Amino acid sequence: MSINKRLEDITENDLKDLVDNKYREIKSIDYKVTLPGNSDSEKKEFLADVSSFANANGGDLIYGIKANDGLPVNVCGLPGINPDAEVLRLESMNQSGISPRIPGISTRPIPLKNSDVVVVMRIPKSWASPHMVIFKDHCKFYSRNSAGKYRLDVQELKSAFLLSETAAERIRNFRIDRIHKIIVGETPMPLGDDAKIILHLVPINAFDVSTKYDLTSLGRGSRLLYPIYTVGYNDWHNFDGFLTFNQDSQAAFVNSYMQIFHNGCIEAVETRLLRNEGREKLIPSVAYEKALIEALSNYLLLQKQLGVATPLFVMLSLVGVSGYIMSVDPSRRWAEDHSIDRNELMIPESVVDSYDVKADKILKPIFDRIWNAAGWPYSNNFDQEGKWVGKA
Repeated sequence: MSINKRLEDITENDLKDLVDNKYREIKSIDYKVTLPGNSDSEKKEFLADVSSFANANGGDLIYGIKANDGLPVNVCGLPGINPDAEVLRLESMNQSGISPRIPGISTRPIPLKNSDVVVVMRIPKSWASPHMVIFKDHCKFYSRNSAGKYRLDVQELKSAFLLSETAAERIRNFRIDRIHKIIVGETPMPLGDDAKIILHLVPINAFDVSTKYDLTSLGRGSRLLYPIYTVGYNDWHNFDGFLTFNQDSQAAFVNSYMQIFHNGCIEAVETRLLRNEGREKLIPSVAYEKALIEALSNYLLLQKQLGVATPLFVMLSLVGVSGYIMSVDPSRRWAEDHSIDRNELMIPESVVDSYDVKADKILKPIFDRIWNAAGWPYSNNFDQEGKWVGKA
């Protein structure tokens, strides 16, 4: 991004630094004196700007800075506007005027000392690109170079579609490779032979060679680093990134670990929740869903704090679960004889476009598929509005 700060940390001084340092409009930054108006031409121009950033390497659209020939000359601000209403208007235009919708766009009004504001819209590089402007049948694709935005030609469009497909394929291959390593015992800490819950969070830009996050500050007892279903952990830095794990004293194996990789991926594995009680193999329907909702909430917040861009793929896998049944309240247990018919369940991924989405909403379709495997139509732990209530 053009301003090397989290959007919520940008201040008026950072904006003045752009002017003082003559930070020229480049591929990742564009200055505008005023917000786009409501005419069709202004809306098309705005949507072309936004989509061009997403189809290139991302960047910041800054409204309220005057520029001459690409050089910022004054933080003039936007007088007399309702910042919240304008942010909603811009977001609405993005949602209805670009296809597919661009995930991860953030917009923030920056207050100035004179009570005016500057509006900064941060558009991430999109791995769901190319995005097309569809406002009033405009139907055009844009990208950016050092001279600003331009229309994509046919060959560039082909390359953009191929890149998008390749990114999704690499994410799914990453998951398959990691599950194979877990099954054969190539894990950062030794695990037992019990059935395992495996949670992966993979940013769609994880495999860009330039993607790397600073993990040096991790390891201070933060709850965001808890492995699944634990109340404490040990930790250390390792070759892949940073590892936390829970291990009973004198035990040869760990119960649970969480590995965050340098590229922002998270892998969490848990071995105690899926119970093998002699003749019965049980998935504790309330306890394991509660533990996963709590873990996912923590990991999403951790990735947000590290500056990991959305969208993210959330993927849940169960290993060693052939013969397991769903443990529910006996009064509701009409499918107790239906056990899972395979050893590995690799549930289709959920895509997270925004950190504002609650973990239970993300996980509901995933949980439903696991209940399907155990003979049920859907998870019994959600109310009619789709909120997790834990009443199975």
